[in-house]
Amino acid sequence: MPLTRVLLGLGSNNRREQNLTAGLDALEQLLGDMRCSPVFESLAVGYKGDNFYNLVVSGTAELPLIELDRRLKFIEADNGRYAPDRKGLPLDIDVLIYGDLTGNFNGLELPRPETLKNAFVLWPLALLVPDVMHPRAGRSFAELWRDSNIEQQLWPVPFQWRGAQLTPAALMAETPRADT
Repeated sequence: MPLTRVLLGLGSNNRREQNLTAGLDALEQLLGDMRCSPVFESLAVGYKGDNFYNLVVSGTAELPLIELDRRLKFIEADNGRYAPDRKGLPLDIDVLIYGDLTGNFNGLELPRPETLKNAFVLWPLALLVPDVMHPRAGRSFAELWRDSNIEQQLWPVPFQWRGAQLTPAALMAETPRADT
């Protein structure tokens, strides 16, 4: 199967650093050419609970869409997503973009509607893949972010993975915490 460019959204509001690190480690086994956006903290949206850490990952996948989504569910499960006694949302991984597919695939809507609705998805996309075109909107993620009027509290936070700082200090300096 040919390689397909994928964009994935990751989020956690329980043991955020530990769960996101475990998710990234597992994704590294599934994706080629993997790159990560800065990490952002946001107030919970559509979910009662603690603040979330969110980021976007870009990579290439050999797996067909449905198999990739199935494997993402296993990674979530391995990190307590479906545990009956779980607290918060340990790890959420969503396929945001899979190549240029659009439509509904076994209940998976692509591109994922959150790409245009939530700042914690659109801002990381604009930073990670600014020139990539949204398959439905026909505009780059940088343009979509620049023209968005999304009102959500969101700020960059320091986060290291594999010894690399994912969130540049300059980004954190120019964007103060919104909840203080």
